[in-house]
Amino acid sequence: MRRLVLWRHGRTSWNAQHRFQGQTDVPLDEVGVGQARRAAVELAALNPTILVSSDLQRTQDTAAALAAITGLTVGLDERLRETYAGEWQGLTREEIRARYGDELDQWATGSDLRPGGGERRSEVADRVVSAVEDVVRASDDDAVIVIATHGGSARAGIGRLLGLPVEHWSALGVLTNAAWSVLLGHDHPQTVDGPRWRLQEYNARSLPEALPRDGVWPADDR
Repeated sequence: MRRLVLWRHGRTSWNAQHRFQGQTDVPLDEVGVGQARRAAVELAALNPTILVSSDLQRTQDTAAALAAITGLTVGLDERLRETYAGEWQGLTREEIRARYGDELDQWATGSDLRPGGGERRSEVADRVVSAVEDVVRASDDDAVIVIATHGGSARAGIGRLLGLPVEHWSALGVLTNAAWSVLLGHDHPQTVDGPRWRLQEYNARSLPEALPRDGVWPADDR
């Protein structure tokens, strides 16, 4: 059974200011560097076998903290970037509300609109899942894949991998800086388009304890 870890980058100065970063290439701040290093120590205990990152600097630096411990090479993939948010990028939440209040309310409650004229959540999910599937196809059945990405792109990817409707993805909540989510994938013989996924952890900062049926698919999930 594969283990897929979607890991959000550490804090940036724009995170601290509550600015919508989108694909603006903002680096980690001092707090974010520390968050990435602490998280890397935890994630190294999973014995990751593959490490991939968005090509934006904040995710590259986050992934580098884990690479320094594990010796893994970091693969880069621009498909793992955060949502492109057009005119919203660089604005604080208060500024977005003042200028685009109705759109912000719709977007916050799960609408698949284009924030600031940018990307739909469904489009973000398309590219993130495409990147994940490429990594999975090239991996072993028992691979532990860590992907350093962004809050919005991780949530969209998880929603799509779990087969949830787009309007329900917002129920997953916002990922914390340097937190991660863990999915377990099982290559079932009746599945022809890759592994089926189930969510083991969401927005975590510690490793999961083994569950009684962890690693075993219940009969009703086959």
